[in-house]
Parts: sequence; structure tokens; C-alpha cells
Amino acid sequence: MGQELQQLLNNQGTSLLLIFIILLVAYTLSRLIRIVPETERLVVLSLGRYAGTRGPGVVLVIPVIEQAKRVDVRERFLDIPSQTAITKDNAPIDIDFLVYYRVIDPGRSVLQIDNVVSAAVNIATTTLRAVIGDISLDDVLAKREQINDTLRIKLDEITERWGMKVTTVEIREIKPPREVQDAMNRQMGAERERRAMVTKASGEREAAIAVAEGEKQSAILKAEGERQSRILTAEGERQAQLLRAQGFAAALQAITAEAKQLDSNTMLLQYLDALKQVGSSPATKFVLPMELIGLAQQLTTTVAGSAQTARENGTRERSE
Repeated sequence: MGQELQQLLNNQGTSLLLIFIILLVAYTLSRLIRIVPETERLVVLSLGRYAGTRGPGVVLVIPVIEQAKRVDVRERFLDIPSQTAITKDNAPIDIDFLVYYRVIDPGRSVLQIDNVVSAAVNIATTTLRAVIGDISLDDVLAKREQINDTLRIKLDEITERWGMKVTTVEIREIKPPREVQDAMNRQMGAERERRAMVTKASGEREAAIAVAEGEKQSAILKAEGERQSRILTAEGERQAQLLRAQGFAAALQAITAEAKQLDSNTMLLQYLDALKQVGSSPATKFVLPMELIGLAQQLTTTVAGSAQTARENGTRERSE
């Protein structure tokens, strides 16, 4: 019985020893073999001295002798909380901003400083106050991009010795004092009113120019129409006068042709008819032409000639 118990205890001790050895080997292998992703690097210290930066991939680290610290080499950002800074003209403003950085030298980021992130936050706040202290309030509000570049350059100069590279600084919000905000609101209101007045005046000016241009075009068209109307009227009158003149000329030619065929007796009868019409008029005054004497003489001669002709005809008839 005692031998069996002794044998059982020996077997249990062997099993425990075997389990311990297996666990020790697994722990040793886990500490010896490290898998480092592409986004990280291992800073290795061998017996307290810097032994280099390893990774990515499978890395061997000797337990007890070597110590390894993981460093993320991706670009990261620091959210700097709101900081109160005094401008060059003694105006307090609150500013919060973001700092984008990445570790370019993992060895220096571990060896040169204890906590690189905390140090970067503190140096960013002090650098912000220094930069804002050299700028007036108006420039702080108007030159945000210039302030971003200045902060990035100054932070990069400081953090370079820590193996960091500051890539971008972005001011997220600037809060001026309440009285400054009120003054800015009043200024913006006045500027909007000024722009509205300028826009209104410009619209009225353009409308007046358009109306004047329309009136000018209307007057030009009206004058052109009147000119064309006068030209057409004058042309019509000219044609009418030409036709009347041609009619008068034709009438005169006809009268002249007829007058050439008339003898003195016909003219005498026309004169007598005209004197008859004058005598039948109720007027008490008569205007007699100068040819009246010649007309009377012609009438006497004609009557005498007619009588002589009648006597000769009668004598001829009696003699026959």
C-alpha cells in the first residue's frame, strides 16, 4: 500500500513538473517571439542599452536580457483643449486646436523623453500662448491659416529632437470676449446693411440705365418712323404734284390744239357770252377788260360785213 502511494505521488510530481516545463517553455517562446504589425515598431533595450528598432514581422526578443517597447508609427492627432491666450493688444481669447503628428524615429521617442504625447500636449499649449501673444486680435481672427503654419513650424522644431514630426495644426475654434463678439455682430449687421444699400443702389442705377436706354431706343425708332413717314408723304406729294402737272400740261396742250382751230368769230362769241354772264350778275360794279374797245370794233366790222354780204346776196337774187 505504501509503495503504491509512493508511486502515485511520484507520478503526480512528474506530471506537475511536466506541466510547469510546458508552461515555462510557452511563456519563454511568447516572450522570445514577437509578431510586430506594419503600424508599429519595437524599441529593444539589451541589458539597459539601446539595441535598435525592430519590426515589422517576426521579431526575436531574448527574455530577461532584452526589453521591448511598442511604438505606433501611424499619424495620430492631439486634441488640445480650449486654452486662454492674451493677444498683443491685451485681449483674452479662448482657442482650441488639433495637432497631427507621427513618430519618425521610434528610438528617440522612447529614449529622449518619458511620455512623448503628454510632452507634445504641454509644449503645444505653451507655444500657442507665445504665438498669440505676438499677434493682435484682428489678425488672430483674420489670419487663421498663418497662425496654423506658425504653430506647426514652431512645434516641429521642438518635437523633432523627440523623433516626432508635426504634420498639420488646425485651429478649430476661436472665442473672443463677449464685448468683442457684440461689436463684431454690430459690425456684421452694418456691413450687411451697407451691402444691401449698395445692391439696391446698383439695381436702381441699372434699372434707370435700362429705362433710359429703352426711352432712347424708343425715341430713335419714333424719329426713324417719323422720318420714313415724312419721306413717304413727300414722295406721295411729289408724285401727286407730278401727276397734276402732267394733267395740266396735257390740258394746256389740248386747249392749245383746240385754240389753233378757232377763228375770230368763235372768240367773239365767247367774249359776248362772257359779257352776258357779267351783265346778269347782281353786282353794282363791273370790271371791263381793256380789249372791250377792240371787241366792239371787231363786232361792228363783223356786223357790217354780214349786212353787206346779205345785201349782195339779195341784189344777186333779184337780178336773177
